[in-house]
Amino acid sequence: MPNNTLTAVISYIKTELSDLYEDTEIKSMTHIMLDHFFSISKKELILEKNKRLSESELLQIIYVVKDLKKLKPLAYIFGEWEFYGLPFKVNQHTLIPRPETEELVQLIVNENKLEKLHVLDIGTGSGCIAIAIKKQLPENTITAFDVSEEALIIAKQNALLNEVEVNFKQINILKPLKIVEQFDVIVSNPPYIPIKDKEIMKKNVLDFEPHLALFVENDNTLLFYKAIAQFALTNLTPNGKLYVEIHEELGQEVKSLFEKTGFDAVKIINDMNNKNRIVSCIKK
Repeated sequence: MPNNTLTAVISYIKTELSDLYEDTEIKSMTHIMLDHFFSISKKELILEKNKRLSESELLQIIYVVKDLKKLKPLAYIFGEWEFYGLPFKVNQHTLIPRPETEELVQLIVNENKLEKLHVLDIGTGSGCIAIAIKKQLPENTITAFDVSEEALIIAKQNALLNEVEVNFKQINILKPLKIVEQFDVIVSNPPYIPIKDKEIMKKNVLDFEPHLALFVENDNTLLFYKAIAQFALTNLTPNGKLYVEIHEELGQEVKSLFEKTGFDAVKIINDMNNKNRIVSCIKK
C-alpha cells in the first residue's frame, strides 16, 4: 500500500479482491467497511478521500481483506449485519439476513397495522423477521420457533440488542406438535433450496452459511411448506394470515399446495427483482 490515505486504501482493496469478486460487489463491500470501521458514508467519502488512517486502522482493513480473500462473508467477519434498519448479530449458526426478506417484513407490517395480533415466526434463525415486526408493530405479541439451539442463542441476544420482547421456543416444525396456542399471523422463511443447486451457488454462501437453514432434498422441496400449512390450518385463528418466503421456482407449487390444504386468497408476490418470492393466504 503506497500510503495510508483513504484513496490508497480503496485502491488496495480493489487490487486485492479483483480476481475474486465483481467490481460492483467490491465497491459495495468497500463502502460497508469504511462505514463500519470509520463511520464514513458514500457521500462523505468524496470529502474524506485524503483522510489518513492510523496503523491500527490500516490493520483492520488488511485483516478483513484477508478474510474476504478466503470468501468469508462480511457479515460473519463483522459478526453483525443490518436488516430493516436494525443491527443483528450473526454467526455460522444463522443465515445472513437478505434484502428480499425485508420485503416480506414490509408486506406483513403494511397489511397488519391496525390490530393487536399474535404473530408466529417459524424458523427464526437470527430473529430478524420476528424482531423487525415487533419493532414496527410494538403492540403485537411475537413468538418465534427454531430447531437450532445455537441460532436461538443469537436470536435472544438480538432481541436484547434491539430492546424488544419476543417469546423464543426451540421447536422442530417437522415433528408432530401438540401446540394449542392460536396465532393471527404466521410467517416463515424456511429452507427451500434444493441440494442440486449447490453446484451453482457461490462459495461464500456454500462454505459459511448453515446448510440446515438453506437446503432441502431435491425430491422433497415442499417439505417445510407442507408442515407449515398443516400447522397453520390448526393454529391460525379464523381469517388468520400465512406468509412464506419461497424459492423463485416454487411459486405455483406452493400456491397449489396452500389451495389444496384449504386456504383462501392465495397469492404469489414478486420481489424487487420481479421474481416469485412470497406466497400469502388466509385461513377460512
